[in-house]
Amino acid sequence: MVVSEVKQSRPRLGRDFGALWGATAAANLGDAMYLIALPLLALHLHASPGQVAAVTVLYTLAWPVFGLPAGVLADRVDRRRLVVIVNGCRVAALGALTMLVASGTIGLGWVYAAALLLGVAETIVDSSFAALIPATVHDPALLGRANARLEFAISANNQFIGPPLAGLLAAAGLAWVTGASSLLYLTTLPLLALMAGSYRATVPAGRERGALTAGLRFVWRHRLLRSLTLITAAMNIFWSAWLAVLVVYVVSPGPVGLSPAGYGLLLTVMAAGSIAGSALVEPMRRRLGDHRVLALDVVGTILLIGIPAVTANPFAIGAAMLVGGAGSTVWRVISAVVRQRLTPPDLLGRVYSASRVISWGVLPVGAGLGALLAEAYGVRSVFVVGGLASLALLVAYGLTVRPADLVP
Repeated sequence: MVVSEVKQSRPRLGRDFGALWGATAAANLGDAMYLIALPLLALHLHASPGQVAAVTVLYTLAWPVFGLPAGVLADRVDRRRLVVIVNGCRVAALGALTMLVASGTIGLGWVYAAALLLGVAETIVDSSFAALIPATVHDPALLGRANARLEFAISANNQFIGPPLAGLLAAAGLAWVTGASSLLYLTTLPLLALMAGSYRATVPAGRERGALTAGLRFVWRHRLLRSLTLITAAMNIFWSAWLAVLVVYVVSPGPVGLSPAGYGLLLTVMAAGSIAGSALVEPMRRRLGDHRVLALDVVGTILLIGIPAVTANPFAIGAAMLVGGAGSTVWRVISAVVRQRLTPPDLLGRVYSASRVISWGVLPVGAGLGALLAEAYGVRSVFVVGGLASLALLVAYGLTVRPADLVP
């Protein structure tokens, strides 16, 4: 009887959020599938290394180029209907690509077009989903749990389930991978239909609905959001530089001396850390408070990037990657809750996209800096410089983010 009463008294997130969660899980599994398939398709067409890399370039260009307009769209129309339309376009694009692959008429231009279209679609859907979360979670006290559950779905499907599943399907033919991705997006449509009501934001009198730079201005003028966004961008620079040279350091004849399979296992360890972080973030928030938990993530970044500077032991590097993966999820969940709590509903799409444009727009910069350092001073210098810079970032966090800022 006591257990039953406890279970009944626990607040539920509700059907609307459940439908959103299911659509997010299916869409992210679809993301993981086509992100594996597109470079493999380019390789299958005998593309040069630069031509294969161009697939990723075209896909990642979407956020810095189209991120702000995507936020405007998310704030201007009914967000659920927008996601339905865009996911319908994803179904059509990947379905057409599947038919081209199956018939043997696929060309590199089609692969590039799909990468660009799917990248733009991601900016619109992600901006809309970020704004839909608080609209489906009617109790602000449940935002932490809701964001943690979404992060679990994203991490598990994008990093843990999707890549090996895509690899298995690719053995039977790449059309199976793109076809499965198309079907996954198709399953989001009936799930989104379960969400009741309208999801068009109400704009207060005197505020322009579609101002392109409104999100950027709001983030910049709000001290806490500005600080968290800039710290996220700085960490992403260090992460990007670290990842750009990690394979050279880890895979034989690099100092760690692992096989390619061993490198894949290390990345899986980091994915497992991300999943663990989604389960641990709410208990950590209750026990330690948001300010300390975010500080721990900065410490995790120091360990992730700095450990390879002092040792080539794969177990130590793997442990740092486990901690770093968990910390990244924890940071995203808390940052999302803060952003959703502080941002007016009619600005949520633009504020999310503005934060993403800043924090993701630096990824090529970090990768380029890592490459330059590695060429000039060796791979280990990337970890030394990144680790020391991350220490400075911990100081910056302590100076710019106060504990009282994070209290609801």
